[in-house]
Amino acid sequence: MFIAIGFFAQLVDGALGMAFGLLTTTSLLTLGVPIATASAMTHVTEVFTTAASGLSHTYQRNIDWRLVARLAPAGMIGGAIGAYVLSNIDGKVIEPYVSAYLVLVGLYILFKAFRPLALREVRDWLVPFIGLAGGGLDAAGGGGWGPIVTTSLIGRGHDPKRVIGSTSLTEFAVTLVISATFLVTLGVSELGSAFGVIIGGVIAAPIGALVVKKLPVRPLMIAVALLIIATSAIRLF
Repeated sequence: MFIAIGFFAQLVDGALGMAFGLLTTTSLLTLGVPIATASAMTHVTEVFTTAASGLSHTYQRNIDWRLVARLAPAGMIGGAIGAYVLSNIDGKVIEPYVSAYLVLVGLYILFKAFRPLALREVRDWLVPFIGLAGGGLDAAGGGGWGPIVTTSLIGRGHDPKRVIGSTSLTEFAVTLVISATFLVTLGVSELGSAFGVIIGGVIAAPIGALVVKKLPVRPLMIAVALLIIATSAIRLF
């Protein structure tokens, strides 16, 4: 099951450039994995997938290093805080809030599918705050860096090509910090099942490029959004 979750989530992420964390965490929670462990497993897996993605974007020269320099420190700080807080709170207490957050992210992806964000004037001073919020919510919810950070920066008028490359590279640093925080607070024994998700994600990674060419993005975004909303809403209620 864990291998299947990693494989499916990575296929979708390859087509959309986002949603690996959201789908993986949502699936693990549905199987009864505690929220802190689910988020930790997701981020340990993403260390491998984001490293490959970041290296690929660097090779293709899709990186705006000034954007990375402003985004990475804030994202890493937010991620560490989110992971620490999640690890020290009763999962049953915070899970309704995480489910509500995932429903909102699902609605946001659904909104994007029908009505893409209009470009606005670039406001660079917001970049660190976007990174801080993205890192914190990504750790607490087990996903959301792409939908929050990537879409926010594109929505503010940044070059989409450079945004996707820069946020993908930055996500590796943020994910590494989040994973390290979870390992310190939860321990290695809690994350043994993450290897299954890693195997599935690594197998699916090379297929992602083919998925982009073969599947229409808009219907896939709608399907992902509805899946996240439905499963999260069931847990919430």
